[in-house]
Amino acid sequence: MHEYTDVGFEVVGNVAVVEMRRPPHNFFDVALMDALAQLFEDIDEDASLRAIVLAAQGTAFCAGADFNTPGGPSRDIYPAAARLFATRKPIIAAIQGPAVGGGFGLALVADFRVAAPEARFSANFVKLGIHPGFGLTHTLPRLIGMQKASLLMYTGRRLNGEQALAWGLVDELVDQSDLREGALKLAGEIAEAAPLAVISTRATLRHGLADAYRTQVRHESDEQTKLLATADAREGMAAVAERRPGRFIGA
Repeated sequence: MHEYTDVGFEVVGNVAVVEMRRPPHNFFDVALMDALAQLFEDIDEDASLRAIVLAAQGTAFCAGADFNTPGGPSRDIYPAAARLFATRKPIIAAIQGPAVGGGFGLALVADFRVAAPEARFSANFVKLGIHPGFGLTHTLPRLIGMQKASLLMYTGRRLNGEQALAWGLVDELVDQSDLREGALKLAGEIAEAAPLAVISTRATLRHGLADAYRTQVRHESDEQTKLLATADAREGMAAVAERRPGRFIGA
């Protein structure tokens, strides 16, 4: 195993528990994505590990990229994120709080999501004045259908845990105090099955997903780059930071 920055790792039976450790919001950057990708790839090489629980410290699962950093989020994040989609072991995300923007996209890397009622899901890019990213324009319709995905992405609407369960975004809803245990229970159930058969079945069901992700994020990145230069994007960033509606002018 390599050394990882801001990422914890432990083994529970045949399950690897990977924990993002940038509380309270777990904003990501290239370094964090690289660390997650490397760890997932290392887990792939360990035959004793049969499933992954992806969790996070703090109040948020992941609040996305930090737009307050100089230059904003980097498109260099996406190659590392594509590596996550290309790994072979089943992933269960344990979502205790907000999964916003790119953090929502990260939650959709997982095969399954176990969430607390306090979880929040938002593809809020239009509130920021930019195009969706992290492959959400591919992964979200794939999960919940084009109509519901379009509604979330056109409005930036936020769903809580119960709503996300009803929409099919979340597979199980568990009390906050039992969240990690609930995710481990599902991962353990998967780990009890024949591992080669699970990997083979998963590869069939997710065939082409990593390649589709790479294609989609190239387009998303181009659109984000164009829109980040607009007055509406500057207003959107300010409005979200100030917790107020944006005053957009279409320029």
